[in-house]
Amino acid sequence: MHEYSIAYDIYATSRRAALENHATQVKTIYVDFGDLAMVNPEQVEFLFGAIVEDDSLYNGFKLNCRTIKTKTRCSCGYEGSERFVCPGCGHLPEVVAGREIVVTNIEIEADE
Repeated sequence: MHEYSIAYDIYATSRRAALENHATQVKTIYVDFGDLAMVNPEQVEFLFGAIVEDDSLYNGFKLNCRTIKTKTRCSCGYEGSERFVCPGCGHLPEVVAGREIVVTNIEIEADE
């Protein structure tokens, strides 16, 4: 169940950023999940909620998950979404997007 590890990493990353910026509340965390990351975002969201359940910094938080489509390119000039065989030359294209799991933004409330 690697979703738990991912949920915990999102928690650790967002908590560290919130505390470094003197946050009183974490409002929204934006996370990108690549198509090829082999992760169930709904499961990550559920587990994240369980992790932050007793942390008052996360009262009323929202985890905003976005799926990133797979993008590939080939040395022949092809760019698209074909993952296994380049339609231009038949070679294996390079995956340039779609494997990532990234916290892209964290909205917080902070004391001024």
